[in-house]
Amino acid sequence: MTYSTLTRVAARLTLLVTGAALIASCGGTPTPDESGSDTTATAEASGDACAPEIAEIDFGIISTESQTNLEELWEPFLALMSEEMGRPVNSFYATDYAGVIEAMGAGKIQIAWYGGKSYIEAAKRSGAEAFAQTVDSDGSKGYYAHLVTNVDNPIVSEIDLEAGDGDRYVIENAAELTFAFNDPNSTSGFLVPSYYVFAQNGVNPNEAFSELIFAGSHEATAQAVANNQVDVATNNSESMSRLQKTDAEAFEQVQIIWTSPLIPSDPIAYKSDLPDCLKEEFQDFFYNISDESVLGPLDWSRFDEAGDEDWNPIRELDIARKIEEIKNDGALSEDDKTAKIKELGKQLEELQ
Repeated sequence: MTYSTLTRVAARLTLLVTGAALIASCGGTPTPDESGSDTTATAEASGDACAPEIAEIDFGIISTESQTNLEELWEPFLALMSEEMGRPVNSFYATDYAGVIEAMGAGKIQIAWYGGKSYIEAAKRSGAEAFAQTVDSDGSKGYYAHLVTNVDNPIVSEIDLEAGDGDRYVIENAAELTFAFNDPNSTSGFLVPSYYVFAQNGVNPNEAFSELIFAGSHEATAQAVANNQVDVATNNSESMSRLQKTDAEAFEQVQIIWTSPLIPSDPIAYKSDLPDCLKEEFQDFFYNISDESVLGPLDWSRFDEAGDEDWNPIRELDIARKIEEIKNDGALSEDDKTAKIKELGKQLEELQ
């Protein structure tokens, strides 16, 4: 994975923490061997088909927008996946990101599309194992978090839009503003702005704003801004592109006022305890899919091979956020701060 500004910032945290502390066996679809024998027929006849106990696949999809919109995007993809894998692949939609994380932990789904933050939570709590990374239709492997407001909100005139310094205005005027994150397990809708906008500046968003809400999805935060229900909200570059296609009128009402460093694009992860042969079938499908008719609506061009460590920059950023929050926690003694930061420092060292 190409290391972004986000990655480099997170990688420098080891020094900061130190200072603070001082204060398969089966495979995919077989092909005939050189003698012309059909190994697929042989395997089926002998009862050796891959994971016959898993008659159907359940695929988890995080709630970046309404289920109706997600179904339109994902059902053609899953239909092709069903056809290629030779067993039904069912969609699993939840009302929040945690629902997909918990479903994998409970064995209700075998595979899922996650964001970076929801993936590291699923890897820690639910046995998720990343094996592929999405690649955008333009060939990039990253996206950006945004802060957005309504184009007619008076605060727009107070911000240098070209410089994108809306984060500074939000920090300085938080007490007079209403604010919306989308989901606490979202990378761009919570983790990234929590660190870069708030934690680095010693601001606790739970206390800073006149009102703070979690709207649920990126679509919901965009609509809340477009309809003047909140002053400022989080969003991201991918979801803004989607909004332009699905609701051009709302899109025209949304003004970007801050943009983050580059965020690694999303993982596809299966449950780590699946049979190796089924993991190989998943890999074969994702590494080789090239059908633009099903990838295009998702704004993807392909999936690249990836591994769990490719999302260590997200883990490092999450640790950075926690460290800054501890530093700024007036309820903690200096000894407690030192102990907590030291423990986080150990976690950070393990990622290096």
